[in-house]
Amino acid sequence: MSANGYYRLSAVIPPVRVADVAANCAELVRAARDVAQLGAHAVLFPEMSLTGYTCGDLFFQPTLLEATLEGLRTLAEKTADLSCVLITSIPLVVHEALFNTAVVLQSGRLLGLVPKSVLPNYREFYERRQFHPAADLRVDEITLPGFGTVPIGTDLIFSDASDFVFGVEVCEDLWSVIPPSSRLALQGARVIFNPCASTELVGKAAYRRRLVTQQSGTCLAAYVLASAGVGESTQDVVYSGHALIAENGHLVAENTRFSRGVTMSCVDIDLQRLGAARLSESSFNENKLPQEWSRVRVVPVTPVDTECDLRLAQIPKRPFLPAANQEEERSEEILNIQATGLAKRMEHTGAECLVLGISGGLDSTLALLVCARTCELLGKSPQCIRALTMPGFGTTGRTHENAVKLAKLLGVQFSEVNVCAISQQEFQMLGFDPAQRTKTYENVQARARTELLMNTANMHNGLVVGTGDLSEIALGWSTYNGDHMSMYAVNCSIPKTLIRCLIAHIGLHSSPELAGVLQDIIDTPVSPELLPPAEDGTMEQKTEELLGPYDLHDFFLYHFIKYGAAPQKLLLLAQRAWGNEYDEVTIRRTLCIFLRRFFAQQFKRSCIPDGPKVGTISLSPRGDWRMPSDAGATGWLASMES
Repeated sequence: MSANGYYRLSAVIPPVRVADVAANCAELVRAARDVAQLGAHAVLFPEMSLTGYTCGDLFFQPTLLEATLEGLRTLAEKTADLSCVLITSIPLVVHEALFNTAVVLQSGRLLGLVPKSVLPNYREFYERRQFHPAADLRVDEITLPGFGTVPIGTDLIFSDASDFVFGVEVCEDLWSVIPPSSRLALQGARVIFNPCASTELVGKAAYRRRLVTQQSGTCLAAYVLASAGVGESTQDVVYSGHALIAENGHLVAENTRFSRGVTMSCVDIDLQRLGAARLSESSFNENKLPQEWSRVRVVPVTPVDTECDLRLAQIPKRPFLPAANQEEERSEEILNIQATGLAKRMEHTGAECLVLGISGGLDSTLALLVCARTCELLGKSPQCIRALTMPGFGTTGRTHENAVKLAKLLGVQFSEVNVCAISQQEFQMLGFDPAQRTKTYENVQARARTELLMNTANMHNGLVVGTGDLSEIALGWSTYNGDHMSMYAVNCSIPKTLIRCLIAHIGLHSSPELAGVLQDIIDTPVSPELLPPAEDGTMEQKTEELLGPYDLHDFFLYHFIKYGAAPQKLLLLAQRAWGNEYDEVTIRRTLCIFLRRFFAQQFKRSCIPDGPKVGTISLSPRGDWRMPSDAGATGWLASMES
């Protein structure tokens, strides 16, 4: 049982000698001990690892069958002091019929037997010559010397009474139209193990990789496959020893094929997170099993006495960002979603122009770039965009200059309205002393800007485009009825960390002059610029000095919303991902700020404008996040100290 929900799963390809059970057993024992030293909770070996998969009609020989059972007993005895689960398959006679049967061992005990459901009978595979499919099995349990009575069947689910719940299918089962793993997942298995013997042909490894990855996503599960290695007979085909571990549609570990020695692929998988994803994925629980598949027998697994240290976990520091090899494609996709949403809203409302405020900061820059792309989609001139820069008391020369350059380079209509005079007049009307640098001082400026944008849109039959991003929405870092409001919010599901990535992507495809401006905007500290700058004109008000790093806020947001991670787990994950850059005090302080603000600011999210969802996380109160505006964070904050 793992307190943090992580389990170390391993796929091991040992050397094999065809029909030499004693030698193979020794290799399995050696490999099991080595991988147990690495802290593995479960170890998967290839199909028929004790005998070799390519024995052919030797499987009919009593000598080999008896040696296999003796080898299984030896394997159990010599690994009895290990708490990790071991999985492979063996040829097993049940009521005078031979079955290719997965075996699940732990601490010297045989926990269960799972016969192969789908037998290949084409080209290089002729398993039906030797074996019967699981459908021919007529018993639920069998008695084996040295093991006693053991459950057998395809309806077995193995569970440690916590997050480690797994099922087993064997090789060709995965290639079937409806794999047993689909049923096992719906019956609660969060991990699928597949002892396999898949031949190597040109292009087959890529197909196998896609198949495993896709099935893990379909089942919202981890999928571990270990395929027979180069020691198998090469009479007509070759085996490469392919090991794959996938998690919910992502390949997380893979070995080097054609190795002549032992290969061990280990990775730490968050099974707790998979359970949380199933809770929130309505389509998963909408699947109903046919009556004949609904039966399940749960086999207890002793909790493995190893706490996973996450050393082999893949925890992206910036989970909202696309992988490096997908950055180009994903960035274009996101920008097209934003522009398509805005184009539809512009057409539907009959708006003649797009109106937005530009500050020289990240959010308004991305919004302006999306507006420019929208005009391209609609065949309109960039002159349909009315960009206003509205300097206030805190505007610095750097951001103002970048706003002006950006508008000029994009060819939009540009105007400047200083909000200082408007704000001073309102201060006077309110009887407010501007020497007091309070929220009133800041928010009067923010609301003045929104009022100017709205009135400009009314004058020109335009649509006010919102610039606020997902990170700000999560933290409530906006002025209510100020920058909080617009007529369409193109950045509403783009977090701050992703905005930098998207602007950088556009910069790569821009003129050197525009690319230079965009890079300087990326490098500028994030600030609302509502308080006066320092005497030297530099920015005095920096958001991340007040709130904590957006890197951490976005990290917390992702795991909190997508997987329901509890505060203690958020701390653990953040320390694992960011511990080299932020100390524990900073991480803990930032998480406290995140939780307090996330709960306290729901009232702002309850009435935010429409905007396009681009990823799996959105805080729209209409389609994605429903939360009472007066919910308290007390329980979450208290759990950080438990």
